[in-house]
Amino acid sequence: MFDISKVDTNFSIKTNIDKKDIKFYKIDEAPFKIYGVFKENGKYRRMPELVAKNVSDGVYALHSNTSGGRVRFVTDSPYIVIKAFMDSICRVPHFALTGSAGFDMYEDGRYVITFAPPIDIKDGYEGFIDFGKKREREITINFPLYSDVNELFIGLQEDAVIKEAKPYKNSKPIVYYGSSITQGGCASRPGMTYQAIISRKFDYDFINLGFSGSALAEDEMVKYIKSLDMSAFVMDYDHNAPNAEHLKNTHEKMFRSIREKYPDLPIIMMSRPKRFLNVEEAEMRCIIETTYRNALRDGDKNVYFIDGEKLTKLCEDSGTVDNCHPTDLGFFSMANALSEVFANINI
Repeated sequence: MFDISKVDTNFSIKTNIDKKDIKFYKIDEAPFKIYGVFKENGKYRRMPELVAKNVSDGVYALHSNTSGGRVRFVTDSPYIVIKAFMDSICRVPHFALTGSAGFDMYEDGRYVITFAPPIDIKDGYEGFIDFGKKREREITINFPLYSDVNELFIGLQEDAVIKEAKPYKNSKPIVYYGSSITQGGCASRPGMTYQAIISRKFDYDFINLGFSGSALAEDEMVKYIKSLDMSAFVMDYDHNAPNAEHLKNTHEKMFRSIREKYPDLPIIMMSRPKRFLNVEEAEMRCIIETTYRNALRDGDKNVYFIDGEKLTKLCEDSGTVDNCHPTDLGFFSMANALSEVFANINI
């Protein structure tokens, strides 16, 4: 692999990790493989910057949060270092910094470590794990859920083998669209969102299009989602509908627009993960189920509905931090309900 630091000292990475044989690599180059995000105009994004700007101010502000971003590779290095450069850090009182701004790592599908950011993080940080011995491992590193990443470098032992990880089982990603819950608030770390749990369970790639407070099924967003080559689509945005009337005017319209483009695509609709609904929330649930029932009436054989109460089945009243955003237990319960659907569809 080409080592740019030998010809451009600006790419020589400074580190406080006490290893004399570290060699740093940009993840944008093979054999590293990036999923869920892409580099554009100096940072990683979940959708094109111009498209996000045309959707809404909220989507534009959040589209470069790297929720769902992953980098995968195989190495026999006995240690791994990450060096992240970040220019936007999310700090809110009910959300662990390890989830909003941290990276976590899986080895051969098993959780290994969270690279926890320092409490005073400003523009990035570095993390380190020493495995203690040299052997080949398939590594997945999950990006932060609510912060921006400009660059990520991986540090490995200088003579380590680096190879491409095996591709995901689905050649086209699942696309999830929805609210702050979809984006990942308030998982304790990136690998605990319901999408990440499903990804590991079924070996599925995915794109997270959750936008905190900003998922309103705008025409520009629907147009963008229709442009994506996907293996399944999950609609999960009623939390952000300002009222039942808005949801009624957009939900079936969004479904039918995507169904027109993709006649055979599995489409899953979910209502908010909450057991006890007020009058308007109950009306919203009925609107979503009506979209589903109308699709069945029209002969649609690849549409699915998950009631929000079922999403909370494993956690009941103990699955949120604020009666809205899931804890890890809440996300696990959501993933469990979705898994029952994914286990019975072919993607």
